[in-house]
Amino acid sequence: MKTIGIYTKDFSLYHDLINVLKKRKIPYVSLASIKNIPNKIGVVLTSNNEIHDIKLSKIIAADAYDTIDHAVDLAVQMLVGKELYSKLYIGVDPGEKPGVAVFGDGILLKKTNVKKPEDVQKIVKRFLKEFPANEVLIRIGNGSIIERNRIINSLIDLEISIEIVDENKTTSHKTVRSERDSESAATIALISGGKIQTRLPLEPTKGEIKKIQEKSRKMTSGNFSISEKTARKVLNGELSLEEAVELEKK
Repeated sequence: MKTIGIYTKDFSLYHDLINVLKKRKIPYVSLASIKNIPNKIGVVLTSNNEIHDIKLSKIIAADAYDTIDHAVDLAVQMLVGKELYSKLYIGVDPGEKPGVAVFGDGILLKKTNVKKPEDVQKIVKRFLKEFPANEVLIRIGNGSIIERNRIINSLIDLEISIEIVDENKTTSHKTVRSERDSESAATIALISGGKIQTRLPLEPTKGEIKKIQEKSRKMTSGNFSISEKTARKVLNGELSLEEAVELEKK
């Protein structure tokens, strides 16, 4: 299989690219020159200013995308050389910072974490553009009920089949929380579940409300905790916990 080449005189961009590729354990070759690009290079990551200097059919201006990860995703897609997948499975491990993973015809294409439940919709839309498929199925874990329902409600309008999966089968031994969540999301993507077709209620339990209030008290070094009314807004996604604390400080 061919590999990714990196060529840019932009030191900052080069550093960012190397960090992402190493973190994701994706093989690459740093190119000192673009005069004689080795045959094993399938795609070159470069800058927007240098893209026209490279005589290769598959080139990506990494700084032209919203994130370096996005550019690397496209480079991997070019290397795979698949323009249309038969089946795309997207797994979601719900929580405050959900894990998300996508499989195309049984191949793990990407796993990551997002900052909040509503961001899942954004990355799902991105996956749909990057990895076109005849059939798409979203599978989401049954834990973290409020966050799970917020995610499902944000995805309903995409008119894609959604299943709720038993999370008891997704235990990961990763020590870093974000890695555990993305690993669980990858497992969830491959487990069949029960179909859901309508929006779900957002009614926090007393325990969930209390948990958010305790977090706000820790955030304020024990000075105060946010009200139940404000805690409900945090759980429903109307406010972040930081915004809620600042609001009640005033």
